[in-house]
Amino acid sequence: METQRIVELPHRNMDKRPRKRPRLTWDMPPPVPPPPKILPTIYCGQEFANVAVPNYAYSSIYYKGVPRNGSPPWRPDDKDGHYVFAIGENLTSRYRILSKMGEGTFGQVLECLDNDKKEIVAIKIVRSIHKYREAAMIEIDVLQKLARHDVGGIRCVQIRNWFDYRNHICIVFEKLGPSLYDFLRKNSYRSFPIDLVREFGRQLLESVAFMHDLRLIHTDLKPENILLVSPEYVKVPDYKFLSRSAKDGSYFKNLPKSTAIKLIDFGSTTFEHQDHTYVVSTRHYRAPEVILGLGWNYPCDLWSVGCILIELCSGEALFQTHENLEHLAMMERVLGPLPQNMVIRADRRAEKYFKRGAQLDWPEGATSRESMRAVWKLPRLQNLVMQHVDHSAGDLIDLLQGLLRYDPAERLKAREALRHPFFTKDLRRCAYPL
Repeated sequence: METQRIVELPHRNMDKRPRKRPRLTWDMPPPVPPPPKILPTIYCGQEFANVAVPNYAYSSIYYKGVPRNGSPPWRPDDKDGHYVFAIGENLTSRYRILSKMGEGTFGQVLECLDNDKKEIVAIKIVRSIHKYREAAMIEIDVLQKLARHDVGGIRCVQIRNWFDYRNHICIVFEKLGPSLYDFLRKNSYRSFPIDLVREFGRQLLESVAFMHDLRLIHTDLKPENILLVSPEYVKVPDYKFLSRSAKDGSYFKNLPKSTAIKLIDFGSTTFEHQDHTYVVSTRHYRAPEVILGLGWNYPCDLWSVGCILIELCSGEALFQTHENLEHLAMMERVLGPLPQNMVIRADRRAEKYFKRGAQLDWPEGATSRESMRAVWKLPRLQNLVMQHVDHSAGDLIDLLQGLLRYDPAERLKAREALRHPFFTKDLRRCAYPL
């Protein structure tokens, strides 16, 4: 009985936007015993950028009993291997902790003041567990490669420094603004104007093309991993709500002042020559070849881009799903039937999603009525776009049909997508009007 409740629980509020998407069981670490106590040590890494530093005011935060430039007393990590800290303490004598910015499976991100450069930075503190430490060192390798080739640092978040502190790999980044997901969430999931979506899409595809040219596959593209460079925004009238109640300020919505964005989170990034058989991507943005166990490559990033563009236009994730069969049913509902040649080649784990070896086992295989309703409420791709986009709908639909082709061999490549009329037909739209 308990198992059934766990299966059905995520579907109860399918009509509502879920909160920040949790990590699912397939990518959660197994329970581990607390790590052994490690004596405080600091191994300084290499600095990667000589940049002009803004003139930030020096923090005066001071905790009683802790030397201004000293390290805090050693304390054990928590039960999951996260670094335990207090606001105002130091990470080495150089960085002072100002606030906590976020937390994930990998560890935590803290806002810190760089005492040397008087610059606010974001520091990713990785859990003191072997597999996460190893993944962090791979991410540093990727960040170094990106930094060497990203002239001007306009495509991807810039690494400033890294060090190993009390058995935690710490990666220092430039401080950026909120993610596109956080901006949507704080804006009550109101969609972005199509011209702004166009500009975000152009920059996102340029960043993906840049990575693919370097033989790198991001594998975890999603609005949470796309950050606005600036946190500044303006309030503008929301004409869609002018005829409705003005409670809680619904006459207005927020728009970012600057359209500049950067990619972050390269912890799952792989090189072209590495193993491409395991499951990648956050559920909502996962390509069909990954679900079917057919192996994956660069095209899995382009599928994610297609899902992201629809989400920016509509305010909601395209595939708000929680398991594979439902996900495949949603794909067929929006995009039409899966190609037989892909179904036939599906691996042993995916065979159970099909009956008589060819047709999707839906709705017979649905876990609940809520799950069936979640699929049935989805419109076809063309109708979905036209519900949310006024001008440019035709070009956007054609672009999305290229990005969301089932067969990865037929899917648009990043540079092909950048040459699509959605981006090139009216170059005057490049300057986004507020």
